[in-house]
Amino acid sequence: MQTFRIAAVSDIHGNLPALEAVWAEIERAAPAQVVNLGDIASGPLWPRETVQWLMARAAAEPGRWRTIAGNHERQVLAPDVPRMGASDAYAARALGADDRAWLAALPPTHWLADDVLLCHGTPASDLVYFMETVTPGFGVDGQRGMRAATAVELAERAGEHPSGDVRAGLSSALLLCGHSHVPRAMTVPGGPLVVNPGSVGLQAYEDDHPFAHVVETGSPDARWALLERDRRGAWHVQLRSTPYDWQAAAARAEANGRGDWADALATGFMGRRAA
Repeated sequence: MQTFRIAAVSDIHGNLPALEAVWAEIERAAPAQVVNLGDIASGPLWPRETVQWLMARAAAEPGRWRTIAGNHERQVLAPDVPRMGASDAYAARALGADDRAWLAALPPTHWLADDVLLCHGTPASDLVYFMETVTPGFGVDGQRGMRAATAVELAERAGEHPSGDVRAGLSSALLLCGHSHVPRAMTVPGGPLVVNPGSVGLQAYEDDHPFAHVVETGSPDARWALLERDRRGAWHVQLRSTPYDWQAAAARAEANGRGDWADALATGFMGRRAA
């Protein structure tokens, strides 16, 4: 078996400077495959420019790039923009017809190989964290709301697939996911290695699904992962952190009325909350 490298990115959220900085490092690493695990445009930054950058890259290297949809692709493409959250609505108003058509064609999951499965959240849901569990009252002063998943939870989530595909995640050797923005690698007991590369574009946020919780990576750097399968078939994971011009991203968010994003982009921690 030959060695094989994959670069994984996720949760870009319209942060084009972060994506470009990560791409420069990916090019130096020279992986055979690059995968993008969804949540591409939503946010008050550069949604259309980010989608067009990805469209151009996919066209230039159609066999090398694989992109799937995240929950925010569904949300951004919904017809009722006034009912959207602020981040989805900003992106929805910025996207053109070609951008929307490209996003609409993205699959929710993808088998990169017979034993490598891509999903955004879990194989069954783009709204469920794979390696984290939202738990009311958990964490600092009961405010963080999220803990690492247990081995039982990992196995349950790996084995679910809405299509009834017999090659559910438990039969894979590697499962790549995003959604939580938390860089993490965990092994399902007796099953696959699960890897979340973290978020390229947003290092802190708050959410209320399924309960209120906060995610903070603690630095503004963009996150991604480099994976290599050795000749024995074992996967080795590097969770990467890439500096970029986060000041420009924070200034863009501030100019678009999103002080919460500006603080998160500048620090990797939540500061101001959404209005």
